[in-house]
Amino acid sequence: MPQQQSLLAGRGFCLGPLFRRAADRHGAVFVTLDRPLDVRPDLGTDLDYRVLAEVVEELSGRLWEAGVRPSERVVVHKTDNVDIVLLACAVSRIGAVPVLLSPALAGPVVAELLERLDRPWLVTDGAKLDGPLKDVGALVRRTLSVDDAPGAEPLEKYAGARPPAPVRLHPREPALITHSSGTTGVPKLAVHSAHTMWNRLVPQKAMGWPTRGETAALHMSFVHSRFYHLLGVLLHFGSPLLLITDPDPASVGPLLVRHRPGIVETHPNTFVLWEELAEAPGAPLSRVRSYGSTFDAIHPRTVRRLLGASRRRAPWLIQLYGQSETGPVAVQWFTRRGAARADGRRVGIGIPGFTRVRVTDPDGRRVAPGTPGRIEARTRGRILTYLGDHERYQRQVDDGWWQMGDMGYRSRLGVLHLIDREIDRIDSVHSNLEVEDTLMSRLEELREVVIVPGADREPVPVVCVRGERPLDPERWREATADLPAMAEPRQWRFADLPMTATWKVKRVELTRMLSGSARV
Repeated sequence: MPQQQSLLAGRGFCLGPLFRRAADRHGAVFVTLDRPLDVRPDLGTDLDYRVLAEVVEELSGRLWEAGVRPSERVVVHKTDNVDIVLLACAVSRIGAVPVLLSPALAGPVVAELLERLDRPWLVTDGAKLDGPLKDVGALVRRTLSVDDAPGAEPLEKYAGARPPAPVRLHPREPALITHSSGTTGVPKLAVHSAHTMWNRLVPQKAMGWPTRGETAALHMSFVHSRFYHLLGVLLHFGSPLLLITDPDPASVGPLLVRHRPGIVETHPNTFVLWEELAEAPGAPLSRVRSYGSTFDAIHPRTVRRLLGASRRRAPWLIQLYGQSETGPVAVQWFTRRGAARADGRRVGIGIPGFTRVRVTDPDGRRVAPGTPGRIEARTRGRILTYLGDHERYQRQVDDGWWQMGDMGYRSRLGVLHLIDREIDRIDSVHSNLEVEDTLMSRLEELREVVIVPGADREPVPVVCVRGERPLDPERWREATADLPAMAEPRQWRFADLPMTATWKVKRVELTRMLSGSARV
């Protein structure tokens, strides 16, 4: 067991005191939810920093009274809601290690991850216990439920327990476990420390300085490390928060009109969905000064629409390139003036003083500017290991350089351009992602387009059309006339695409599914 320390040794970013520090520093800054907390539905949806700090402390008292102790792993896997965040902070406050598993994970995947975790605590709810978690009891130490689910101890049983004094572990010991996106198979468990998280937080604080104090609207995965770093930045600067679980524009639009956020961050695919808010009644995006896009590259068409919807003098969109294992390693700014010529493959430069990027050949040697190769990153924010698979972790590190699994090139000025994931390359197409960007710009009706290899490695476009209308064959032929030869498009419903928690399309799984699908 890691050595416990009453005080933080060195620099570290801890989740436990986030809301209490913000409440002490800024007072009762409002936090609005789009649905009540499952752990405290009586509080409603209009809350503030102080209320959330009290909920975190109350939950930490319940967990402590139930028997959770420092350094123990506590899995949080429940129906999607903001209380995932509060439970993570409560677990951290008593020195235990929160393990955040996406609500979207399939039951067999959850079971495999629980087995790797060696009998952790489990905090869940009835919806999960009645479905994907029905047969995992033998894999966990004890099961606690946020409701009155059969077969679990309700957290409510320990209501009124006195919160213990905060416990902080050494900053280089495990402090948080998240998982990779799982786009190529079963997700890997990424182990973060307070020190590695601090090295991700500091540059993001610098990026957040120009919009300090602005109201922030967030629809993000509550189990992804990026959410907690952004939360740390916003709470530090005292920003009012609008935390969204349902991305439906019909419900999001009125919330944005009511709160007029200056900061909006979500997943790139959600931004595509929110393009329709650009012209929605009440101009919900009119006061946005800064959009944040991470987790995946964003389509240039979407950048143009979002920036065009703001009535601020000089709005921008920040795109962060990275992954769960590294945090952001490159940053790119888009402005309204430059949006017309935005290149979706340009992901920016390393973060000065914190990250470096390079492109290498298969033997690990740097390649000349403009030459495609494997993207590698060097960062102090890299995770400690993959839990239960340290050998795999070590295979991805070359003398401190992390293999990102992407292909790309650097310009003569050192700007990084992304081509494709290594595993997704198709010989007859220079860049699937570039072709997808082109099609999204040419065909306004597209909700999504994904190019994957067919049975003979031919490029197969899978398209989703807004409103589920049939794709117009003539418009498709015109849009693809000067593009690489592709198979006939397969039209799918967007909801049927295999997705990760951050709405990335699982291309490998989609390729497998195509063999048994018919064009609709």
